Amino acid sequence: MAQQATPVRSARLGRALGPEPTAVSGVVLLLPGGDETSGRRPSPMWATASVRALGRRLTRAGQTQGLAAHVVHYRFRGWNGSEAHLAGDASWAADEVVRRYGDVPVCLAGVDMGGRAALRAAGHTAVNSVLALAPWLPEEDVAAPPEPVKQLTGRRVLIVHGTNDERTDPELSFRLAARAKKSNRDVCRFEVHSDGHGLHQHRTEVHALAEDFVMGALFGRGLSRPLEDALAAPPPLGLRMPLASGFGKALRH
Repeated sequence: MAQQATPVRSARLGRALGPEPTAVSGVVLLLPGGDETSGRRPSPMWATASVRALGRRLTRAGQTQGLAAHVVHYRFRGWNGSEAHLAGDASWAADEVVRRYGDVPVCLAGVDMGGRAALRAAGHTAVNSVLALAPWLPEEDVAAPPEPVKQLTGRRVLIVHGTNDERTDPELSFRLAARAKKSNRDVCRFEVHSDGHGLHQHRTEVHALAEDFVMGALFGRGLSRPLEDALAAPPPLGLRMPLASGFGKALRH
């Protein structure tokens, strides 16, 4: 009996969140979390829950500027070592944006393992900015090369991490940011004191910061003072910037 060929899996873009603008002038690709190793396909609900609320907020904020936000649906649930499947899917999604919308700036916005994918895929020519929330990063190993940062050069980068994160080590994202800052001044990192991996305790402030960053990166909107200060400050100050409680309430509209 002939063996049936295994179908080749492909990544895909979810439908644009909210009403898609008639003329798209900037795109956010939302990269959900994942596992370190898994050959399973992510379930749609599991995959999108972590990024949908952020995507909806960004869509509302950027509607008049022509922002489109899409969730990236991965081929596999796992990063899977040197295969780096999630980063490959993020790069494919940026290609798809160019195919659909032409030459528009792209922000990769990822959480957990999606944050690692966003950072790793930042070298794509369409990408001008990266937002990584509680990014999962590998433990540093003297026998293995460190997580690359060269691809972040020329991109504006914001990392946000809770100080009580027990799933992804905040110190690892600080070290990556410090290495990236050496060749790219447009890198900053905010610490959310007492918050955990999901950043639920201060979600409103985190999303306000994300909105401020993305609108500035994609459309040139003026940044809030805390973001400006974080980008301008020398390390370690701009990489351990505390996210103030209530951030966003007093921001200009």
